[in-house]
Amino acid sequence: MGHLDADCFYVSAERVRDAFLVDKPVGVLGNQGACVIAKSYEMKAAGVKTADPIWEALVKCPDGIYVKRDFRWYEVLSRLMRDLVHELSPRVEYYSIDEFFFQAEVRGGRTFQDLAEAMRDRIWERIGVPVTVGIARTRTLAKLISDAAKPHGALAVIDEDEVEQFLAVQPVTEITGVAGRRAARLAPWGIATCLDLARADRRLVRKLLTAAGETLWWELNGEPVQAIHSRRPAHKALSRGGSFGESTADPMVLYAWLVRNLERLIEELRFHDVAAGRLTVMVQYKTGHTGAGGKSLVVPSDRFDVLLETARPCLRQAWMRGVQATHMHLIAENLAPRGQCALALFDPPSQRIQAEAVARVKEQINDRHGRFTLRSAATLYLPSIYRDTANAYDICDIRGKICF
Repeated sequence: MGHLDADCFYVSAERVRDAFLVDKPVGVLGNQGACVIAKSYEMKAAGVKTADPIWEALVKCPDGIYVKRDFRWYEVLSRLMRDLVHELSPRVEYYSIDEFFFQAEVRGGRTFQDLAEAMRDRIWERIGVPVTVGIARTRTLAKLISDAAKPHGALAVIDEDEVEQFLAVQPVTEITGVAGRRAARLAPWGIATCLDLARADRRLVRKLLTAAGETLWWELNGEPVQAIHSRRPAHKALSRGGSFGESTADPMVLYAWLVRNLERLIEELRFHDVAAGRLTVMVQYKTGHTGAGGKSLVVPSDRFDVLLETARPCLRQAWMRGVQATHMHLIAENLAPRGQCALALFDPPSQRIQAEAVARVKEQINDRHGRFTLRSAATLYLPSIYRDTANAYDICDIRGKICF
């Protein structure tokens, strides 16, 4: 199994198209420019952390160069990376925008170490993005190895004695999914390193960490349990939303965000050819509270008018009057194949046909002239969002990834 992870991917992507940024402290800003979502090693050395607000980052690194995110560009490079991994592997999992698992195969007297180095070097030479590659007997081991080899490393660890030596110096918290409470459950049993976990009694690990922990146990012991998924499994739910950038307690602005997120969600429903059977609206507040409202539809739908009528009372349930809200998410569940849903009893055919015609015209105009060229007038309360093209495309708009 192999694992490939780009080094500081967003920053590296910016450097691909602007060489001036190379070797300089660079931060990529998200949340409408409010915080740092990625930083270069130079900026990290200055003390800037991921999720630092921009005003704190400027204090820590006043000479830094701060650029807005561009997920469209990052997706272009990501898919080029995936194609190059495919050249050296018959089976590739598009795990996230900058992370891939692949089936490691060697031929013609080459070694796994040769393969790791070839994959790293090919992506660097053809695209200019530095990546780190790890190869081992299982996914879990491959990811641990690539994480340890960063930045721009390439390492294959197959020999059992070498694997044991490697695991002995890796804290158990280096394993994805083992941190905080899970690590605290292991500590009384003397499990502090990855090797401790691999040598622990399997039944004890299952008791402490459930079946997911047992899966890790097998993988740490070199028994592959987690397969490579070359296709993304069908979605059980779809969601759209995120940060407002600037918090707000204005109900009209919140409604504008509801409409914007709903339009994005409908795009996704129609792409996957499914309709939503239930809709949930979640709003997070500066106080740390989260409000939620949900409602099931009489019949699954992807129509704007139907879903908006469903979402409005959900927002009222989630709304806390006078409290500053920071994030909103819309979640579509109970997905049903579009076109195979029962029709509503009191839904006149003429109204249904008209709504579908409007949706098609909107899709065609936006496909030809750009996303959100035609949108609801309710979003006029968000002029700054639509003026800035950096906000038109989010990471969750990149399709085909396994991670979400």
